[in-house]
Amino acid sequence: MRLQGSGVIAATLLAGLAVAGCEAEPEEEAVSIQTVPAEIRDLRITAEATGELEPVLKVEVKSKASGEILELHVDSGDEVEPGTLLAQVDPRDVNNAYEQAEADLAVAQERMNIAQRQLERSDTLLRVEVITAQEYESKQLEYANAQSALVRATTNLELATLRRTDVTIRAPMAGTILEKLVEAGQVIQSATQNVSGGTTLFMMANLDDMRVRTLVDETDMGQLTSGMIATVRVEAFPDRTFQGEIEKIEPQAVVNQNVTMFPVIVLLDNRAGLLKPGMNAEVEVLVDERLQTLTVPNGAVVQPYEVAPAAEVLGLDPQAASVENAAWGELMAQAAARAGVEVEMGGRGGFGRPGAGGGPAAGEMAGIRERMQSGEITADSARVLMAAMREGWRAGGAGGQEAAAATDGSAGAEAPRGDARVAADGDADAENTGAARNGRGAGPGGGWQRAQGAGMGGNRGSGMGMMGAMGGSTGDPALRPAVVFVVDELGNITPRPVVMGIGDYDYAEILAGLEEGEETAMIGAAQLQAQQQERMDRMRGRMRPFGG
Repeated sequence: MRLQGSGVIAATLLAGLAVAGCEAEPEEEAVSIQTVPAEIRDLRITAEATGELEPVLKVEVKSKASGEILELHVDSGDEVEPGTLLAQVDPRDVNNAYEQAEADLAVAQERMNIAQRQLERSDTLLRVEVITAQEYESKQLEYANAQSALVRATTNLELATLRRTDVTIRAPMAGTILEKLVEAGQVIQSATQNVSGGTTLFMMANLDDMRVRTLVDETDMGQLTSGMIATVRVEAFPDRTFQGEIEKIEPQAVVNQNVTMFPVIVLLDNRAGLLKPGMNAEVEVLVDERLQTLTVPNGAVVQPYEVAPAAEVLGLDPQAASVENAAWGELMAQAAARAGVEVEMGGRGGFGRPGAGGGPAAGEMAGIRERMQSGEITADSARVLMAAMREGWRAGGAGGQEAAAATDGSAGAEAPRGDARVAADGDADAENTGAARNGRGAGPGGGWQRAQGAGMGGNRGSGMGMMGAMGGSTGDPALRPAVVFVVDELGNITPRPVVMGIGDYDYAEILAGLEEGEETAMIGAAQLQAQQQERMDRMRGRMRPFGG
């Protein structure tokens, strides 16, 4: 190994020198290894979304009266107060109806008076037996009909009075006229008397309160809660941000192109009047933050079961580049104290994860079944892994545990035989890290954008979702075991166990196991995935005689 330039080490792998006469064979092609130091920096975990601005309160203004529009008193963009005159409809029809109702009421009142006097006379005549009881009952019926007609006429007059006010259209609230949909002289239909719902005259809204509606993937729902602060940017003001908060997360999911998503509403204060309905908005929600924490690039971090293929990528002996499982025990305690997370130390003297410990063989088998049922790995892969575990247990327990750690369904990752020290308690380890490799991709346009390649997995293959990079709930990151390859001043490369915290698109937080300034080797994503696939193919080839 020799140092070349700043931050790059050329690991020259020699197949050997053979003497043929006086000439030596040329060296094989050198493997160039980029190194990056561990640095102190601020980490901000944000979830990003795109959506469209819309007013919280939007109203269609319609007329209860039918007829011709005589006057329009406002136009698009006008600010109005409650009761502001908007339009005037031809009042002739309603005025005629009002006058007719007045006349009907006068007639009904006079009929009522006549019926009452006739009933009084009939009462006197009945007492002196001038009329029969049947004739008296007839007068009572006429009086009752007159009373009913008077009530009906009174009600009709009241309705006619109300209809006279309906021709004058006023603003129902304070706000802005967004659209004017009619012109003077146009004949409109009543909203109450027409089955089609009537003619819409104006669209108006209160623009003091705006909101952004966006969609978030169901896998990210555990990271967002109502009240979280959101930063909104619009193209109209590229150098300015607007502060808002998540108003609510709607309970009904929306399936868009086979991706299940949930609507998330972000509320904004727009009393300055800068935001307009229909603007495209970019929303950024601060999920977690670390100030002045130790970090390394995602490409420098590998999962425990990736140590062997990563060592091969760097030109190291995968058998020698192993990490004892017990090495994470003390590191986990240090990281837990630093992050304020309680960690259960489980398994055979090995590390655990927050809220869970390592398990015995039965737990590892159950973990593979759970991954198969959830669709993380295929049934064929599960059978191969279980068979390899059984074979390993018969041989001494190493091979089976390492296979449990290699449950990367998409890349077909394989932990090598003999590297059981890295993969011990593999079920707990792979559960923390394997799921991250199979993060669902970004949803369709307008949905929540998932970070590809964030966190422990770096920018590997299928990558890892933004929230998967965090590994835990909001403000409470899981502690995850990982491995970095440290390069010393002489160019020697050594695997080092570390404990990860949160991570963003580019960097991962290191809570224990590494010091500031130490050089770490970058692992090529494509090369690592190719090594994983090659190792899985070899394992499947060895298992094929047993599987038929």
